[in-house]
Amino acid sequence: MSPPIAPVGWSRWLVPPAALAIHLSIGQAYAWSVFKPPLEDALGLSGTQSALPFQLGIVMLGLSAAFGGTQVERRGPRWAMTVALVCFSSGFLLSALGAATEQFWLIVFGYGFVGGIGLGIGYISPVSTLIKWFPDRPGMATGIAIMGFGGGALIASPWSAQMLESFGSDSSGIALAFLVHGLSYAVFMLLGVLLVRVPRPTGAPTAMEQAADGRPATPAGPQVSARQALRTPQFWLLWVVLCMNVTAGIGILEKAAPMITDFFADTPTPVSATAAAGFVALLSAANMAGRIGWSSTSDLIGRKNIYRVYLGAGVLMYALIALVGSSSKPLFVLCALVILSFYGGGFATIPAYLKDLFGTYQVGAIHGRLLTAWSTAGVLGPLIVNWIADRQEEAGKHGAELYGTSLFIMMGLLVVGFAANELVRPVHPSHHLDAVTPEKGAPDVGRRQQSEPA
Repeated sequence: MSPPIAPVGWSRWLVPPAALAIHLSIGQAYAWSVFKPPLEDALGLSGTQSALPFQLGIVMLGLSAAFGGTQVERRGPRWAMTVALVCFSSGFLLSALGAATEQFWLIVFGYGFVGGIGLGIGYISPVSTLIKWFPDRPGMATGIAIMGFGGGALIASPWSAQMLESFGSDSSGIALAFLVHGLSYAVFMLLGVLLVRVPRPTGAPTAMEQAADGRPATPAGPQVSARQALRTPQFWLLWVVLCMNVTAGIGILEKAAPMITDFFADTPTPVSATAAAGFVALLSAANMAGRIGWSSTSDLIGRKNIYRVYLGAGVLMYALIALVGSSSKPLFVLCALVILSFYGGGFATIPAYLKDLFGTYQVGAIHGRLLTAWSTAGVLGPLIVNWIADRQEEAGKHGAELYGTSLFIMMGLLVVGFAANELVRPVHPSHHLDAVTPEKGAPDVGRRQQSEPA
């Protein structure tokens, strides 16, 4: 399935909305914590168990992005968006069946495994295309699209809470909510499939032509293949940076609603379920704003400097929550919002960081492989927070005491990520395409770039 080539006069600013249609949909994953308490009550699950669909979904996101990255590059964004639509919507339909029959394993399989494949393919589907459309502002371009993934919960969290209130929070109500999600997202994602376009594979445009129809300039700088990128220390250092930043954020995000409820349960102003869902929506807004705001800032101050902000200031935010967060609700919320803005900014900046180091040749495939760090973090973050909280609860502790150890662990992970970012250097020229002996049967870069649609 090849996407239509952009005709003369096509504005490149129509491509980000196509990406947003996909990312706003699959971004529902960040609203999973709204479903945790109802599932725990309806099916008798622990906090660790109710996190399994989300954890598996993030694992499959990274794995499908890694293994499907080359196919996305070869087949183009329309194929990838279609696969994402089918898998993500089917995952909700299977989950609806699992909830209706009270078979939790089917929810894990549907939302986590099948839906997770849709997450991964959908997440990377527009990245390479956007970078080719916006070579002058890669951080901003990827930030616009990827902010949709962070902002998906801004819509999904209150929407899901309202459906659970209307349909009921028992197994049948949860099943109906899953069903509505699956059908609604299928329609919305279809808009992105129909709208997406790729640049015309012609020669380098003149300045007048580029101003007229938005065609991107000819790629410049180092060009490194996905296979060769795996042999560089830069790839693995960025893998550590992403993994540490994501682990530190995703553990809190996955348990956001129960966490704020627990933190202030013993205070004169406890947090209701509705307010907790609103907190999740606020985190989503910060996640979304960070993806466009911080990634655009990286175009001005550089990728390494912006990651210094994410990781260094992130340690301070976690320290404030751990030490004085339970004494001030505004401080707790503010620190969490800043952390989630860094979390989202890290995701939106990483494709531009990869482009700076490895070029645009196979940046989508390289990005997909790097997202295995997200898979690892998707297991580690929720596991650390939920497992420690469960053990602390068994020991008779409650409230903010459930999370103190987890918060200090997250601070340590951010320090590790900060050190890895400091070690990143430009890729040695020996890894560039013009310095590497082509593999047997491998096409040259110029012919490959012209023949592949995205």
